[in-house]
Amino acid sequence: MQTEQITPDQPASDDRAARRAVTVFPVLVLVAGAAGLVTPGTFAGWTDSVPYLLGIVMFCMGLTMTPLDFRGVAKRPWAVAIGLVAHYVIMPGLGWGIAHLLGLPPQLAAGLILVGCAPSGTASNVVTFLARGDVALSVSVATVSTLLAPLVTPPLTLLLAGAYLPVDAGSMITDILKTVLLPVLGGLAVRLVAGKYVDRVLGLMPWLSSVAVAAIVCAVVAGSASAIRSAAVTVLIAVVLHNGLGLALGYGAGKLARLGRPASRAMAFEVGMQNSGLAASLATAHFSPLAALPAAVFSVWHNISGALVAAWMSHRSRRTDDPAPALAAPVPDAVTTGDS
Repeated sequence: MQTEQITPDQPASDDRAARRAVTVFPVLVLVAGAAGLVTPGTFAGWTDSVPYLLGIVMFCMGLTMTPLDFRGVAKRPWAVAIGLVAHYVIMPGLGWGIAHLLGLPPQLAAGLILVGCAPSGTASNVVTFLARGDVALSVSVATVSTLLAPLVTPPLTLLLAGAYLPVDAGSMITDILKTVLLPVLGGLAVRLVAGKYVDRVLGLMPWLSSVAVAAIVCAVVAGSASAIRSAAVTVLIAVVLHNGLGLALGYGAGKLARLGRPASRAMAFEVGMQNSGLAASLATAHFSPLAALPAAVFSVWHNISGALVAAWMSHRSRRTDDPAPALAAPVPDAVTTGDS
């Protein structure tokens, strides 16, 4: 992953690549979801492959990581800690609150809460770039939140979703270790050992990840196609509220901590955008395909909303001539966007 200073005159090629990623990915996932809904029988049996598909996504994420990502954590531990606390407090709490507010059925309530308990989505790095935010902070928070997921996501899910459905936190920890932590560390190890070869194919990683997430969504939708028609509107309302409030409260947390505008933009996306691929995998394995529906919808929506909010922030930034972030930041086309 190359690094460079984010400036108001960011190279147009990087900007185009990032915009293409956040535009094509939701379309691909929408098409996959529609295919699973229209012809669910075609994808019968795909549910068992969801953990392996997620492993591919996380391995691709590991391939894009370098020691620079961890150096950013050491440089600004306070800002990263604020981002982690905001993420793992705001989104789980919102998931629980919205499930209660809308009176969601147990399966959907547990699924929405699980989305909130997931780590940050890797697409947040690209969207932060488009928003002219602090990409270095975004990468640091996303990286650490992913590595902490085995320790944080299961107990949070047990605490908040246990009233709706039985939660086997121990089994969930094992699944996250196998499908998230090990693939990420494996990808990082391959990058460190064979970096010059990996650099040649980094451009393919976002697309491979996107295809894998699209397949996850297709499997989830096909597995609960009969129930989706009656629950789709309710789930969409829940997801829009969850994501929108997460973006707003994440930005507010950054402002409250006086991190500055670029860092606050990063906080908005690190809080409001989730690794919904992980949530879908865990919901399918531990609850049911129906419980994975909020994650599938979130997978599409948070990329659309993220791109729109980023465009608005970028426009405001150009009008007010915000100063560039103080730290170097990764070029986003080297960051995998398929977390969804």
